[in-house]
Amino acid sequence: MAIEIRNVSKVYGNKKVVDNVSLTIPQGKITSFIGPNGAGKSTLLAIISRLLMADDGKVCLNGRLIHEQNSEDVARQLSILKQSNHISLRLTVEELVAFGRFPYSKGNLTKTDRTFINNAIDYMDLNEIRSQYIDTLSGGQRQRAYIAMTLAQDTDYILLDEPLNNLDMKHSVQIMQILRKLTNELNKTVVIVIHDINFASCYSDYIVAMREGKLVCQGKVADIMQEAVLHQIYDMKIPIREIGNHKIGVYFRT
Repeated sequence: MAIEIRNVSKVYGNKKVVDNVSLTIPQGKITSFIGPNGAGKSTLLAIISRLLMADDGKVCLNGRLIHEQNSEDVARQLSILKQSNHISLRLTVEELVAFGRFPYSKGNLTKTDRTFINNAIDYMDLNEIRSQYIDTLSGGQRQRAYIAMTLAQDTDYILLDEPLNNLDMKHSVQIMQILRKLTNELNKTVVIVIHDINFASCYSDYIVAMREGKLVCQGKVADIMQEAVLHQIYDMKIPIREIGNHKIGVYFRT
């Protein structure tokens, strides 16, 4: 089973932000959505997770139309971390992460729930600040806490909208390594919207490229990290260098 998107479109006003997109998300892999700002990546991710309804087309989760499944069933299969999080309650890191267990606990945490919460906090290296309030944390610490909440939900599918926002290099690498570990060891299916094509290249299995709402191309990393393909996506020359068996885009200008 997998996530299947068929002929999905979304219109805001006169603008088609997602334009007749069809693709299948490979199971047990990391798939990165790349493309310029306004390409429709985050909108498509929201449609996949049922945060937004498509105007046309359909999304199937594990062989069933997602809009025909109840919210509880979806929440046990798929978790999403949006780009902007605005929780106004004053919560500690541990209390925030515990929200990830709500589809199971309904607020009454069990021993099993506590195990998932502790594991997620441990994965994200948050033990030292687990009792601190979210509004006292740095941007990077706060982002890791939100990702820990998503991990605690323990779903087969994890969708992350720009998870590296506000993170320094060390923690960006740490998060991508954790996502890699989740796919390799636990067979999680991870879908991320990401701007840095080199992180996408080094940690993804597949890349989906969008521009102006349309699907430009999709495929394995080696197929997408080509100069001609990247020029089609970004309309700029991006030379490719091989470094440590990874294809690295040299996109800065001198």
